[in-house]
Amino acid sequence: MTVVVGYLAGKSGTAPLNLAVGAARTLGTSLTVVTIVPKPWTTPSPARVDAEYAAWADQLAADSAKEAGRYLDAMPHRPEVRYHSHAHRSVSGGLVEVVGEVDAQALVLGSSANGQLGQVVVGSTADRLLHSSPVAVAIAPRGYREPRGGVLTRITCGYPGTPSSADVVARTYELAKLLKVPLRVISFAVRGRTMYPPEVGLHAEDSILAVWEEQARSMLAALRTGGVVGDEVELAVVSGNGWDQALDDA
Repeated sequence: MTVVVGYLAGKSGTAPLNLAVGAARTLGTSLTVVTIVPKPWTTPSPARVDAEYAAWADQLAADSAKEAGRYLDAMPHRPEVRYHSHAHRSVSGGLVEVVGEVDAQALVLGSSANGQLGQVVVGSTADRLLHSSPVAVAIAPRGYREPRGGVLTRITCGYPGTPSSADVVARTYELAKLLKVPLRVISFAVRGRTMYPPEVGLHAEDSILAVWEEQARSMLAALRTGGVVGDEVELAVVSGNGWDQALDDA
């Protein structure tokens, strides 16, 4: 078993490596750094373009392994690391194949560059893998740094109160026990924009938000009374003026 992290020289940054190291150490397993290179043409070219293309792909894989290795080798909490390159016509398809080949427990990806530091930004490759990966996918926030102590320290699970999401909470609870880390289950009560002019009163939105918060607290409490989670699990309602503020507060 291993944790797979997708990495490409000059583009991925160190955030996915940091998250992958923490995941591998928490799981007590190794780390496999994977670079997906373009699949070469199968028809030989008289101008030897196919050979040059294959050489370029090999160099890309070597540069990626060297760049990742230089960073990982300086880590004090580095797990056992292997480097692997795989040719495929798509990055997502190649990573799915590698995950199966190396018997991965989890797949770690970086966020898209189109976002602020500290945010998770799902790019096109991550979007496809979130729907097709046979193992859990973890996306590193932009600028994510190595966790203190080298291991993950808490799992947070969002709970909207639907029957299917209760199963997600139960599975996350089992994962937290397996990893021996605390679990926090949160629900969101997000306030919308204040209506203007406020024809129903200045504090109508406050009253609605208070009702949502009480409903969320009741949903969370039902997880404990229903035996989905234990008494040691933290239950919290997170509110804010918009989703950006609520997620930041979480």
